[in-house]
Amino acid sequence: MRVVVVSGIWPPDVGGPASHAPDVAGFLLERGHDVEVIVTAGTQPPQRPYPVHWISRRLPKGAIHVAGAVAIARAARRVDVVYTTGMFARTAAACAIVRRPYVVKLTGDPAFERARWRGHADGDVEAFQYNGKGVQNAVLRGVRDMTLRRAAHVVCPSAFLRELAVAWGVSPERVSVLPNPTPPLPELRVREDLRAALGIRGPTLAFAGRFGPQKALDVALDAVARVDGISLLLAGDGEGREELETRAASLADRVRFLGSLPRGQVLELFAAADAVLLSSAWENFPHTVVEALALGTPVIATAVGGVPEVVEDGVNGLLVPPNDVGALAKAIDRFFVDDELRDRLRAAATRSVARYAPEQVFGELERILVAAVG
Repeated sequence: MRVVVVSGIWPPDVGGPASHAPDVAGFLLERGHDVEVIVTAGTQPPQRPYPVHWISRRLPKGAIHVAGAVAIARAARRVDVVYTTGMFARTAAACAIVRRPYVVKLTGDPAFERARWRGHADGDVEAFQYNGKGVQNAVLRGVRDMTLRRAAHVVCPSAFLRELAVAWGVSPERVSVLPNPTPPLPELRVREDLRAALGIRGPTLAFAGRFGPQKALDVALDAVARVDGISLLLAGDGEGREELETRAASLADRVRFLGSLPRGQVLELFAAADAVLLSSAWENFPHTVVEALALGTPVIATAVGGVPEVVEDGVNGLLVPPNDVGALAKAIDRFFVDDELRDRLRAAATRSVARYAPEQVFGELERILVAAVG
């Protein structure tokens, strides 16, 4: 089978698709398939064992869209199927022109995310389905629905997102729940050495991801401020970083912004931390949750989207309502005060994600791609 993997972000970018796309490409290559990749990037990506075609983000916005569609169409002519984790509309248009099937990896509501970015939507992803008024939002939803309905298959990391996709008009038999796999874990130094290298002294939480309204990091900072003696390390960058740094100034050295880190260093950060913190206002099924648990690190998170499908309150982490600073602060305090609870959550973390083994998850994706070709 010949496959093109399309992704809007790629290492050294931070985020789920930037981890998922190279993992999929590597797995398919090892299985004997011909693989090439199309991405957008700030600079030329490092070489891989397969071709990585890139579109420069320095191009004007419209030019990026056109260049992406053209690159996908050219590559699609050479292959049997396209697997896209981003640039959905461009992929759909390109595949329609060259008559190739495409499979979509859905990580959220693309219409909602674009509406939020443009400032045309408030609230969370569920509210947008019913209250996202306006002509522009209607157009965004229409493009989303047409793009997904024409896909040979849609894979979603959570049942929550699958229900949304079906509500958008995608045939239920063409939508599968395929969770994010546990990452291939490198051999890490012992935890004490990792903590020393990161300058961690005392109880510490960690976050990694792209900054933005979705992550509600203002809630995380306010919650940490209410719990004495707790530190927070944030890896990543993006929208609102300057405002967050200003907000964290009053916390002195309890909050540190590490900038964007390569995946290996993110895993080291998670392994060194006492828990990973996720204060999101909305989510699908974040990679960071699975990565943290695979490393044996509990998660303190908001019960949004597909998060409760992997984080079980009181078993491998703690869950609180979104946008509730008091509840999040209480959960953080409880985690660090109760030694027995903390030890129990840590002991259960790794085995709680055993069902997300890469061989199982990517093997099912391979079957979906083969079926799309057929």
